[in-house]
Amino acid sequence: MEPNYKKTMYACFIGYIVQAIVNNFVPLLFVTFQNSYEIPLSKITLLITVNFLIQLLVDLVSAGFIDKIGYRIAIVVAHICSAAGLLFLTILPDLLPDAFTGILISVSIYAVGGGLLEVLVSPIIEACPTENKEKAMSLLHSFYCWGHMGVVLLSTAFFVLFGIQNWKIVAIIWVVIPVVNAFIFSKAPIYSLHEDGEKGLSLKELFMKKIFWIMMLMMMCAGASEQAVSQWASTFAEEGLHVSKTVGDLAGPMSFALLMGISRLIYGKYGDKLNLDYFIKFSCLLCIASYLCIALIPIPIFGLLGCAVCGFSVGILWPGTFSRASASIKNGGTALFAMLALAGDFGCSSGPTLAGIVSSSFHNNLRLGILAAIIFPVLLLIGLFLSRQKSQEFSSQLC
Repeated sequence: MEPNYKKTMYACFIGYIVQAIVNNFVPLLFVTFQNSYEIPLSKITLLITVNFLIQLLVDLVSAGFIDKIGYRIAIVVAHICSAAGLLFLTILPDLLPDAFTGILISVSIYAVGGGLLEVLVSPIIEACPTENKEKAMSLLHSFYCWGHMGVVLLSTAFFVLFGIQNWKIVAIIWVVIPVVNAFIFSKAPIYSLHEDGEKGLSLKELFMKKIFWIMMLMMMCAGASEQAVSQWASTFAEEGLHVSKTVGDLAGPMSFALLMGISRLIYGKYGDKLNLDYFIKFSCLLCIASYLCIALIPIPIFGLLGCAVCGFSVGILWPGTFSRASASIKNGGTALFAMLALAGDFGCSSGPTLAGIVSSSFHNNLRLGILAAIIFPVLLLIGLFLSRQKSQEFSSQLC
């Protein structure tokens, strides 16, 4: 790798840490919001839904404007929005007559940043001259996990030392990271996915490919399988398993993030020696087993173990599907990455939303909510089977 790409690679890694912050800091505060602002679980569910729906909307419209304004401006704006949303989270709930409205506005602002990051970071690193794109992509996505772990570990340590009532100070500390990385991206070299004069596929061309729709299904299910447990892990541990917040956050969200990161790191290091399809298939089956463990075994230690195993099982699903789609649909360009991000964020919204709705319908029983979300890893497994069929058909046509 040429030395001038290192700054770009590092900035991309930090970019996924920023996305981990905006997606996983607020869920640590769900119970606090319920108690401090008297916000019911149904409205807490809406925070998750709005966050990922706005990211989804950004994914949808970004294919039309990112190539026009350029990747550099777009990635800097993404970091500014992420920082602004986190900062407003400390101001608006107390400034506005309704605290929930203030939280919702803040979440909406950083969701714009999260959506842009999802669309931009993967193609930026895809354009860097690495020898094995699948390994680089998995390594990149592992930084989301390390960011997730850092958010949980450092936030929890702060809450233990200084009290959960001082959560706003932690939010301000997290603002520093997107601000610094925005400056790094303003100086780092950013290269195109395409050779000179070459254009990526249009949305119409993508929509005409059957393999594209299979990949969209897989991406949607990858996001849903991951976030259905991730977004509710802290609340599930506190309320469903009746453990303390400190134990819940460390044994729930952090163990989830740790094993998810290890899964991605394994493929990032040994990806050239592993069969991606087999890894995804194994991960889907393990994910289904972890969901059943969380939902059906009424022993706290098994519930926490299920959360951790689920983290490992979903690790490869998102980056693996990204890599598979990039290899299957040549010259997909910005439009392909934007649509994959759209499908993934739709899954990130629908997974925890389904879990939350079902839970609310059964007296806030999160076990039943997570059991309902098992449909997503099942569908992903079906999508993998269909994509392999399409690949075999294409190979036979070439012969």
